[in-house]
Amino acid sequence: MVWCDFQLKRMGYFIITGLLIAQCTTTPSKPAPNIVFILADDLGWNDVGFHGSSQIPTPNLDALAYSGVILNRYYVTPICTPSRSALMTGKYPIHTGMQHAVLYGMEPRGLPLTEKLLPQYLKELGYKNHIYGKWHLGSYTRKHTPLERGFDSHVGFWTGHHHMFDHTAVETNAWGLDMRRGFDVAYDLHGYYTTHVIRDESVAAIRAHNTSQPMFLYVSHAATHSANPYDFLPAPDETVERLAGISNYSRRKFAAMLTELDQSIGAIIVALSERGMLDNSIIVFSTDNGGPAEGFNNNAASNWPLRGTKNTLWEGGVRGAGCIWSPLIEEKRRVSHQIMHISDWLPTLLDAAGYDMNMLPSNLDGISVWPQLRNGDVTRRHEILHNIDDIWGSAALTVDDWKVVKGTNYEGKWDAWYGPAGDHDTKSYNLSSIFGCPTGKALSKLKMLPPEEEIIKLRREATVQCANGTRNKCNPLESPCLFDLFNDPCEFENLADQYPDILEVLLKKLSDYNATAVPPGNLPLDSRGDPRFWGYTWHNFGDELAMFEVEHMTESVGE
Repeated sequence: MVWCDFQLKRMGYFIITGLLIAQCTTTPSKPAPNIVFILADDLGWNDVGFHGSSQIPTPNLDALAYSGVILNRYYVTPICTPSRSALMTGKYPIHTGMQHAVLYGMEPRGLPLTEKLLPQYLKELGYKNHIYGKWHLGSYTRKHTPLERGFDSHVGFWTGHHHMFDHTAVETNAWGLDMRRGFDVAYDLHGYYTTHVIRDESVAAIRAHNTSQPMFLYVSHAATHSANPYDFLPAPDETVERLAGISNYSRRKFAAMLTELDQSIGAIIVALSERGMLDNSIIVFSTDNGGPAEGFNNNAASNWPLRGTKNTLWEGGVRGAGCIWSPLIEEKRRVSHQIMHISDWLPTLLDAAGYDMNMLPSNLDGISVWPQLRNGDVTRRHEILHNIDDIWGSAALTVDDWKVVKGTNYEGKWDAWYGPAGDHDTKSYNLSSIFGCPTGKALSKLKMLPPEEEIIKLRREATVQCANGTRNKCNPLESPCLFDLFNDPCEFENLADQYPDILEVLLKKLSDYNATAVPPGNLPLDSRGDPRFWGYTWHNFGDELAMFEVEHMTESVGE
């Protein structure tokens, strides 16, 4: 009845018991789909099997991708908080003040409370909303945290990372526990691997769900983000041991983190299948930014053969590993070259859920690509603002196949191409694991998993190939660089001198975007938020500053 009630309300009717209810029961609308959004943290382009690498087995994710739509021209922002803000608001970070760096636990701010978020829209449609895992959009006050922003439940952490066994976060020279069950500190979860917490909470929510109501499940992983200095890449020992064939130990531990994430996807798919929810679900998988490669952030991701790493505006920093799966998609089992941005998910998923698109704010940057994802047509999106950060002096914009890069981060120290390349040979790719994994078995029951020869073809098409041409010098710190991404996705050849008119057009567009930007919302760290003042926990300290001042004034008088 919830879905039917909403359909009538959006047509201007009020629900009156005994009157319009009868109309609902005789001509029911199609139930709104369940939406499962799985967000990996710091996953690189070349870390998944469906992009051609055989080094790390990701059979559950691969089965999902091959049965749905692989998004080969899908873009995220270069770092955590800006991507999550774009996902939740449907806006570029420059329009919410979230364009510079990330949120810290001691910052007295969050994603502006004036912004309406995806779960708040979905709640209007009768959705039950859950988030399990990472938030990273502010915890200064309770109002900034998930349960005050449209979610009905949350088990996970508020800051940008934590150790996945002890659940503490070392950040800005402070240390504290960051694991919550709702608003309460989840001390009882100590030692419980975070990926397993997220998996088990997600499965429990699915099993307990009232299937007469649509569900939004936001599965926001800690993996594969690095953790604390004493153990940057935590993973179960037995999983690390199974991957002994990866000689680089950091890469092996990264692979173990990803393996656990992949297995958690299988558990979620099986749970949906057992509840009969899978045949009316939309499942999205995405990374939040490009991978931190070769020691960046003490991590070991791979964006090969793309250029750059996390927190750079090169393709390796902003071209995201992603896919979408649903029986509602007509043209499935394909590789999409449709241009899409992470800000598009809000209108796209709302469109799929039946929201009245005329009621969405006119200032969204995201556009709905749901019809095009379903039928394979070209989307209306022709340009993507990757970011403008006037503090770091970097900006990038793509219009169709042309991309301009103006300025760069870290003084260009992470502007190269980073491996490992991995083994892209089909013979080393374990096809049988795709059919034998939990996701593969569940999708086979729906007759959606393609045969081996089709999988090989899809994988080949989703693998980026770069010509071994001359890499002419490009230093965006000196002058803007221009690339033709259709012919040069690896950004080898700077064409700024050959096509000055195109460069001028793109720079003008960048300038126009910058004229609409709001100032970055970053604030100095507030020492009153140090976890040592709050029982060594990362806390919503903004709600208790009056008490803090009284307590510490008393201490000062006592001294």
